[in-house]
Amino acid sequence: MGRRLVPLTLDNLADLPQRCRGCVFWELDPVRGEAAIEAGRAESEKEAWISAVLLEWGSCGRIVYVDEVPVGFVMYAPPAYVPRATAFPTSPVSPDAVQLMTSLIVPGYQGQGLGRVMVQTVAKDLLGRGFKAIEAFGDARWKEPGCLLPADHLLSVGFKTVRPHPTHPRLRLELRTALSWKEDVELALDKLLGVVQKDPVLRPL
Repeated sequence: MGRRLVPLTLDNLADLPQRCRGCVFWELDPVRGEAAIEAGRAESEKEAWISAVLLEWGSCGRIVYVDEVPVGFVMYAPPAYVPRATAFPTSPVSPDAVQLMTSLIVPGYQGQGLGRVMVQTVAKDLLGRGFKAIEAFGDARWKEPGCLLPADHLLSVGFKTVRPHPTHPRLRLELRTALSWKEDVELALDKLLGVVQKDPVLRPL
């Protein structure tokens, strides 16, 4: 199974799920977002946002492909580029962190570790750009897919609550912690294989 993660650009924006291409929940403040939706400008506003962030800050997302089929994505940016962030009771995002805006793995590909691989990829990107953590506003009462990620899911992939709230806690993942997962797994596998190769058991024919 071929798996690759590529940076989100205007060229591959069409590979996002249909409902996500025109979603400007994070990209615009509530008033401008509602106006864009009513005027039918949501998709063009999202394109303009991605273009501006790419030019001013750099990569702000990743798309996951499995056998060349797009099966998920993640978007992230410093909170200065995310107007909706200020609307949350647990804001602001810490100055040494980038906000994880949203992510999605389509049904049929969930439960295969792709979500964790996405987080690791984002962590590697951001660590190289001088940041220390990823923060996100979770949905503690999550019932169905939306722009906010379930708080339970964030906790399951390593985030820790830094500001509790009954509805929208703010969670944080230290980048070095995220990158250590893969190293730990590879180290354990190397040790296991090393033992197997070092002491082969010869059985009589």
